[in-house]
Amino acid sequence: MTQQAIHAGLTQIFRDVLADDAIELRPETTADDVEGWDSASHINILLAAEEQFGIRMSSAEIEKLTSVGALADLIAAKMQAKG
Repeated sequence: MTQQAIHAGLTQIFRDVLADDAIELRPETTADDVEGWDSASHINILLAAEEQFGIRMSSAEIEKLTSVGALADLIAAKMQAKG
């Protein structure tokens, strides 16, 4: 799966979880940049990403996430490792 496809999937997840079709994500986007992206919605975003991309993220991996780009990179690495 390409980074572009991962980014598109994440954009749709964010729009669905946060109920805002106007959300436009960039790799450098953080929770401070998106209204409504709080700790509760963060959990829902990560669970939806795990389900959509067929991966599992550890607590340690999640703690290192600082941006949408970091999340996309982790998803790509997990998917590549899966084969």
